[in-house]
Amino acid sequence: MATSRDLAIPILPSRSLPATLRFYERLGFSGTLHAEGTYATMTRGDLELHFSEHRTLVPAESYAMCYLRVGDVNAVYAAMRSAGLPVAGIPRMEPVGDKPWGMREFAIVDDDGTLVRIGQVR
Repeated sequence: MATSRDLAIPILPSRSLPATLRFYERLGFSGTLHAEGTYATMTRGDLELHFSEHRTLVPAESYAMCYLRVGDVNAVYAAMRSAGLPVAGIPRMEPVGDKPWGMREFAIVDDDGTLVRIGQVR
């Protein structure tokens, strides 16, 4: 993706990159395996996530997280709800709502226990 602005892209852990690709594809991302299957990149519009293999990761003990800022969090939430994730446990998708820190956001926890918050400024 060519860009003329500064950009930070998180590199998140994955116990199984093929499983991670399948999980995020359910959320509307598309992805590619690289480096002999030990690294993956995923995109959804202008959003980009990278994943590195971490086979010994324990999802319930993961502290990996990232924040994705979007222009229309309600539309992203509505699109991602079609993945049918539960609202509790690992994985899960928490409801969208206004937060006291001035954001409207929701959260996803993937199969590897990574917390991904998705939101916009209110």
